[in-house]
Amino acid sequence: MLKRNGFAVTLGEGTVMFADPNLASFDLIVPVITMSTIEKAELNNLTQAVRLGSGLGGFHGTMGDSFRAEPDYQFMTGGQWVAHPGNIIDYHVVITRPDDPVTKGISDFAYRSEQYYMHVDPGNEVLATTTFTDAHFPGIDGVVMPVVWKRRYGAGKVFYSSLGHTADEFAVPEMALIMERGLLWAARD
Repeated sequence: MLKRNGFAVTLGEGTVMFADPNLASFDLIVPVITMSTIEKAELNNLTQAVRLGSGLGGFHGTMGDSFRAEPDYQFMTGGQWVAHPGNIIDYHVVITRPDDPVTKGISDFAYRSEQYYMHVDPGNEVLATTTFTDAHFPGIDGVVMPVVWKRRYGAGKVFYSSLGHTADEFAVPEMALIMERGLLWAARD
């Protein structure tokens, strides 16, 4: 997805990449880390890189459920995973900003995956939502939850989509297009 858009892609494993003294020179950082911990120096370097203009973009638990014990990370990303009631279920994604460059031309769509219930920053620019029922957990019937958002963090741009639990989901045209456009939006200009 990024290579076909002209990006040179550097892959790393774990959080050690976040300690790279050249991290702030990256145009886009795409974390793929779930339920982990991060050293304070790595987190400081990552948040500083984004504040200085590196983009941050990601999806599902690989960005939305990475470092649960780190409020600074959550302030930067704009949210934190809480639960996915019912596990893999059918639900509906509603495009709330149809004129935004990330979602332009994309209609509401049916989706099958984990429906993420999240703690979300009210300052996010929400591009798509989903509505919960109480079929899998009491007390959440009618709760409208952001699914896709973008935000600014210092000079950097942050994009997040809760879609994408499995690689197969990237075959869903709406999901893949939102992801591609969102990452391109987040990349340094």
